[in-house]
Amino acid sequence: MENKPEDMTTEELRSELKRLRDNLCDLEDMHSFTFQKTTVHIGAEMSQNMQSEFEKECREYQEQIAEIEKALKARGAS
Repeated sequence: MENKPEDMTTEELRSELKRLRDNLCDLEDMHSFTFQKTTVHIGAEMSQNMQSEFEKECREYQEQIAEIEKALKARGAS
């Protein structure tokens, strides 16, 4: 997110919310494919690192999404 939610218009907030949700969905799909739908061998240490990074990225997206949803709710928009 380049701008703070309070500096964005309602339309910009909605657009950013959609982008963040799409990115989170893509990240989850990629993780699911990598760890559940392929036969690619990933070493235990690399797997743990990837899982930690995945969880961190998901948490960051979820926090940004919550922040934008809060800003939209404060404006009476959703």
